[in-house]
Amino acid sequence: MSRRVCAARAAAGRLLVVLVGVLAVLAVAGPAAAHVGGGAAGSDFSAQLLSVTPQPAGVTVRVLEFGDQLEVVNDSGAELAVPGYSGEPYLRIGPDGVWRNALSPATWLNLDRYGRTRVPETSSITAPPQWEQVSTEPRYAWHDHRTHWMSTDLLPPVVAADPGRPHTVADWTVPLTVGATEVAVAGRLSWSPPPPAGLVWPVYLVLLAAPVLAGWRARGPRPLAVALAGGAAASLYHALTTPEPASTVSSHAGALVAALLLALLVLLVAVLGVRAARRGRGVLTGLMAVVAGWLLLVQGVPDVDVLWTAHALSAGPGLLARAAVAVLVAGGLGLVLGGVGAVRRFRDPDREAAPAVAAGA
Repeated sequence: MSRRVCAARAAAGRLLVVLVGVLAVLAVAGPAAAHVGGGAAGSDFSAQLLSVTPQPAGVTVRVLEFGDQLEVVNDSGAELAVPGYSGEPYLRIGPDGVWRNALSPATWLNLDRYGRTRVPETSSITAPPQWEQVSTEPRYAWHDHRTHWMSTDLLPPVVAADPGRPHTVADWTVPLTVGATEVAVAGRLSWSPPPPAGLVWPVYLVLLAAPVLAGWRARGPRPLAVALAGGAAASLYHALTTPEPASTVSSHAGALVAALLLALLVLLVAVLGVRAARRGRGVLTGLMAVVAGWLLLVQGVPDVDVLWTAHALSAGPGLLARAAVAVLVAGGLGLVLGGVGAVRRFRDPDREAAPAVAAGA
């Protein structure tokens, strides 16, 4: 094999790495925060919808993100009214879209997850409503403070008294009116203890250490390729279990496509890395590990709170969701560090082998 052929192959390899790196940088523009709709990916709290009584035809109610939001979709053709916390007019959801009373204190309190928005002095629960249209579609999601715990610093008293066991924090009810029918939306807010740190953190450390050791200590690049394949599998699972977001934000299909784009890029990089490892090209395998690890971190870091909370926002089992994020974060960082080690270790032998190949040609 001539020196010119070796140089051409090296240039092609460098060009491939540059192109994949550019794609990796572009991927940062749309990270996997979309996986959870921009909210928290994990929580020790969980809100469950128990009943809608009576159930109006064409009306759908959902509790989103552990009780963070309440969503109502009204395709009944009748007007649906949601009162504020003092019974004042707050929302109208009907065929002409969503109208919100600018004078209702709930309009301002519900803008923030913890009700920290200042309520203007002009707000009134007795004045005639001042309706403002906020959507042309008959659907709306808002932070209803009856469905979630409002403190960031204090646990509910029942939880603080015995934090090692699951607890029911509160049973809640949100009233609605559909046409002339009064409807009660009932649910339950619960709390569960997070996973034991002594059990899960050693696993996270192993996921971090394995690709680092594969890159810095293994005789060849194939152990690093195994870590690459595992990262790609976790990336695909994480994308495919994207939960259904609020209908006011995007469709479930759109959220899946957005998540899968990054996962497919990870898969492409992993395939290139595995192929390079099978051919004994340690430097290229290491470079692919660095790129894949970076992409896994971009995908997993927005959901990192899943690692230490009881519940995960996912369409799949919570345990598998936590495992996938652990591979994305700990394994992703390990691939970056292990890839750097592989590039350093295999770079000089590759350079020394090139003149020998050229001399034998």
